[in-house]
Amino acid sequence: MNLGRRGPSLAERAASSGVPPSTAPSTLRGGLGGPVREQLPGRPAGAGHGRHCWVRDPPDAPGIWPGLLVEWRQREDGWHGRVAYAVVGEHGPVLVEAWLSAEQLKQG
Repeated sequence: MNLGRRGPSLAERAASSGVPPSTAPSTLRGGLGGPVREQLPGRPAGAGHGRHCWVRDPPDAPGIWPGLLVEWRQREDGWHGRVAYAVVGEHGPVLVEAWLSAEQLKQG
């Protein structure tokens, strides 16, 4: 904690805000559908780390964009990743957070 301020510092808040691991697919699938990277086994809650990925043709921004994969979730239609990525906006870069299908994500 910083002296003269109330509550935890930004670094302390950031360290405690990690996304807890969930049941995720065993691999991050590449564009050809084959396994690319095995998931790290059994990390404790709060030790979540984002992984670099490439986002392919997200809504309203065709192309391939660098992104950060922060969470996996299985739905009825397959696996989806929660990603954050930046695209070119009308007045400069725009940060987007979205759930996209695993087929749209490739290891970075």
